[in-house]
Amino acid sequence: MCASAALLAATAIAPCSATAADAPLNWSDQRDFDFASRGFVATRKDPKITDASGKVVWDLSAYDFLKGQPPATVNPSLWRQASLLAKHGLFKVTDRVWQVRGFDIANTTFIQGDTGWIVIDTLTARETAKAALDLVNEQLGPRKVVAVIYTHSHSDHFGGARGMVDQADLDAGKVKVIAPQGFLEHAVSENIIAGTAMARRAVYQFGFYLPKGADGQVSAGIGQAVSMGSPSLLPPNITITHTGETLTVDGVKLEFQMTPGTEAPAEMNVYLPDLRALCMAENANASQHNVLTPRGALVRDSKVWADDLTESLNRYGDKTDILFTSHAWPRFGREVIVDYLSKHRDAYKYLHDQSVRMMNAGLTGAEIANRLHLPKVLDQEWFNRGYYGSLSFNGRAVYQRYMGWYDANPVHLDPFEPKEESQRYVAAMGGAKKVLTEMKAAEGKGDFKWAAELGARLVMADAKDAPAKAELAKVYRHMGYATENAIWRNMYLSAVQDLEGGPKGTFNANYSLDMIRATPTAMLMDLMAVRLNADKAGEGHVVVDLVFPERQEKVRLTVRNGVLLHEEGATSGPADATITLARQDFLLMSFMGGDLAAKRLAAGGGIKVEGDASALPRLVSWLDPLSPTFPILTR
Repeated sequence: MCASAALLAATAIAPCSATAADAPLNWSDQRDFDFASRGFVATRKDPKITDASGKVVWDLSAYDFLKGQPPATVNPSLWRQASLLAKHGLFKVTDRVWQVRGFDIANTTFIQGDTGWIVIDTLTARETAKAALDLVNEQLGPRKVVAVIYTHSHSDHFGGARGMVDQADLDAGKVKVIAPQGFLEHAVSENIIAGTAMARRAVYQFGFYLPKGADGQVSAGIGQAVSMGSPSLLPPNITITHTGETLTVDGVKLEFQMTPGTEAPAEMNVYLPDLRALCMAENANASQHNVLTPRGALVRDSKVWADDLTESLNRYGDKTDILFTSHAWPRFGREVIVDYLSKHRDAYKYLHDQSVRMMNAGLTGAEIANRLHLPKVLDQEWFNRGYYGSLSFNGRAVYQRYMGWYDANPVHLDPFEPKEESQRYVAAMGGAKKVLTEMKAAEGKGDFKWAAELGARLVMADAKDAPAKAELAKVYRHMGYATENAIWRNMYLSAVQDLEGGPKGTFNANYSLDMIRATPTAMLMDLMAVRLNADKAGEGHVVVDLVFPERQEKVRLTVRNGVLLHEEGATSGPADATITLARQDFLLMSFMGGDLAAKRLAAGGGIKVEGDASALPRLVSWLDPLSPTFPILTR
């Protein structure tokens, strides 16, 4: 999303498109600042949260730079949003309800039960979750966590569970772990098959490598950033199956509204009738959300999203005085809440209906993206602005959900690969020098969108074209500084970083052993199947039976015709080899390559092999390694 010319005039940033049609923003409206600060109790004395090794996984002081006025390098509207999200610490929401905000990309909510804490969402990592719980107990008196409620199946809402819950209490049945139907399946499956590609794209989306500051990462739009701690997962022991279902937990009455297929495939809202308080999970936010997240995921259903917000209004609108969410700040007062939910709902409904209307008139995704604008009454609301999701991206997502990638123009039935297409365009335009001249001219006129298109072609055509890379970096930096959207900024500036030689630091994704344990063996075999390189396998044929005694599982892997098949349980016909081992040993071997797998098999160590000992190493040698750093801008 581009900044409006009026907003940017004072900051010397040119709007990135002449077609920007943003509504005038009400800068005198300070209500969000009141809501975001209301009920503040305290924050941590030490701003740095560390892991067991002493590594800093979250720094509360990292965004102190936002306390000043917006510089020319940040869109003023985004600066406002980032400043609000940077407020951190413990806040009282209402009687018996507190939130810790700013300790991760999401919030964690503490409800005071009769004997302990009921926690709604547990942040991304053990370390940030423990820091939040420690702050609560320090300020409000020590209590144990007696229940955890997961609102939905995204890791920033369940990953910190082990930082709050004692395993001994869990084993003794003293802790309820409550989640919506389908939670565990979606929590472990959403990123399994395409996890490597999603992780690489997430580096751009969240700006993992970018330094935090006015020239770098300033926000993620719905929170500051994703913490770099240790994720975990406690499987639920209570499943909510239908809207209207109620529970009384430690003396607190809870009512649930199921909202599958909205922001997450398994999600629910939580109403506290005795407190007239409503938790809207991530179904309502301080920003327009993503119908299709740039990191990659299945397209969400904006119509279902709007319909479920209507249901929330009908069920709870006239009996809610406090609304809180899994990101950003609460809202107070029935009229405020009804207005907020209504206009937020209307924005998703408008997005869906107008995108489909234009689609049915023959417009393609790109045309919809360029022509779709919210009505002024919706667009001027701060909570409908595109700080995280964007109308441009979401309009294309609605088109994709219904029509797929093909726009019905036969020229796109058999497209060129990006590198060849770019080389042909550059040649047709008169060569690289001519294109670079045109690019600089466009940049000089403030036509950054066209300059970026030309520069992207040059860099894709020739990854060694240093002048083109330098010029494209300048253009993307302009676009990143101008955009109101936090993750667009992160993506533009991450591209700049790659063009200028790559990040100075290293981001290492942390994999949760809890997640691996909770992942069904069939899903892990599916991941192996999409790693099979059919060219390496050629006409190879192998059958391997795997026995995991600790799980009482038997799996047959068969490779033939360039395809890896897996079958669980009893199978007919002989195998080339039967290998009995712990599942974790097999997972290690499957990532080690054929030679190392053979050495591990030969070494034994609790691994029993019957038949051809070379069968499994041969199969493993046909698997591609995961490549989380593949290039995005070049080929």
